Amino acid sequence: MRKISTTHKIRRKLRNSDSHYHPKSPYYKWFVLANVMLGTFMAVLDSTIVNVSLPKIMSSFGVGLSTIQWVITAYMLSMAVMLPTSGWLADKFGYKKVYFWGLFLFTFGSLLCGLSSDETTLIMSRIIQGLGAGMIQPLGMAIIIREFPIKQRGLALGFWAIAAAASVSFGPLIGGYLVDNFSWQLIFDVNIPVGIAALVFTIVIQREFVSPNARKFDYIGFISVIIFLPVLLFALSEGNAQTNSAGWSAPYILVCFAISAIGLAVFLTQELTTEYPLLDLRLLKDRNFGMSNLLMLVFSIGMFGSTFLLPLYLQNSLGYTALQSGAVFLPVGIIQGFMSPVSGWFSDKVSAKVPILMGVGLLVFSFYLNSNLSYLTEHSFIMTTLYLRGFAMGIIFTPLSTFSLATIPHNKMAQASSISNTVRQIGGSLGVALLSTLLTSRVNFHAQTYGGAIQSGSQAFQGATRNMAYYIQQHAGGAYSTALKQAQSLVMSNVSSQAFIQGIDDDFLIAALISMIGFIPILFLKSKKKNPGDAPKAHLEVIE
Repeated sequence: MRKISTTHKIRRKLRNSDSHYHPKSPYYKWFVLANVMLGTFMAVLDSTIVNVSLPKIMSSFGVGLSTIQWVITAYMLSMAVMLPTSGWLADKFGYKKVYFWGLFLFTFGSLLCGLSSDETTLIMSRIIQGLGAGMIQPLGMAIIIREFPIKQRGLALGFWAIAAAASVSFGPLIGGYLVDNFSWQLIFDVNIPVGIAALVFTIVIQREFVSPNARKFDYIGFISVIIFLPVLLFALSEGNAQTNSAGWSAPYILVCFAISAIGLAVFLTQELTTEYPLLDLRLLKDRNFGMSNLLMLVFSIGMFGSTFLLPLYLQNSLGYTALQSGAVFLPVGIIQGFMSPVSGWFSDKVSAKVPILMGVGLLVFSFYLNSNLSYLTEHSFIMTTLYLRGFAMGIIFTPLSTFSLATIPHNKMAQASSISNTVRQIGGSLGVALLSTLLTSRVNFHAQTYGGAIQSGSQAFQGATRNMAYYIQQHAGGAYSTALKQAQSLVMSNVSSQAFIQGIDDDFLIAALISMIGFIPILFLKSKKKNPGDAPKAHLEVIE
């Protein structure tokens, strides 16, 4: 008898497993797709729905920006940790089982978020939510690709992408409506019935699949990365916190930076030397893949950070309601969804570098325009900057994915996609932490500058407050001394408002400068020459 190799045995086992796994019903895969779309919609929704509710949460708990930014950062960070590990868990324990527990963690975390009575409980609950979302998103895509034949995968992934895009566009709008008409807790409570339905559908509809060739788990890489990232972000957020009088030179801040640096060194050493890495960083040696991920990191820092800033400005400075501040983001996703296929077609026909350069340029320009915001900024100006941003995002993503995965071997595609998704989440976490810290620093700087310019003994200050006091006394009544104190309070309140707006402007300018760094890796992207008979290939981001 001819000896059968180990590879042939594995292939036979996979074929037998798949043939046993796939049911005869032609509608089965579409039910699975609907269930995955439901889970994806919830997971992506909670990345965007919280932004518009931050001012209400801050006032509810009486906390500052340096604390409340962790409501977003904790979710994104826990997602980033789970993205590269969810594939191993699914291979080891089964895709249905791990996807079910991802839905359960997300739903349970949503329940805890709605019940939170303080900021610490809310942040811990968001970590649980993020761990669940980090399982739902990559496994959902992997399940779709396994269930659908090649000729139907494009259609299936198109529907899956619609669920993600819809949650990006409608998340702030839904969140604003719930916060304005009910309470901020409801933005989390609304996930509970949907999550329970998805859990039931997963049990009833989906069938189990366990991979016969699960690799060893990289425990050292996993432990080092969960030490490095949270400790780094904690140090960044605490550098200018009100509770930290010593600032960046505080001993515990320096210790955190040291621990983070050690964690990063251990992680890099482990990933570059072990046979089964958590993230195969050796793939970054590929020029296009490495430069594309560097660009994605820079892009995510500016993009996620600016999305965090705008609702704060609209609600705190212009008096927008949560619903109104959420509604401004609606066109962004629509424009992005329309431009993505157009940029993909242009990349195949002409060049992928052109739309990426245009996109980064428009993104920088939109951030620069936002650095000129004031309390008199008109709605049309704000929407123009968001139109530009949606257009820029639409023409960046598809060509960048093409460059990123063009020269990656097929058997490394899952690891490459895992790195890209993790880089995007890490960039977003860094962006929120970095820009919120800088915002606190710049607001304090401008408040001291403006406050120091107001001299209580100057004729200008006394004249202004006297006129305001007279106006208050004439229209509201009361003693002149009381009206004078009210006038002085109004002047100081205006100083605080101006300092906050100037801090927002500085942050957007910094976001523009950070995004300008994205031009550098674009120069190193190498276009692959096409043969005349080559058909354009769609590269799918799959995490298995």
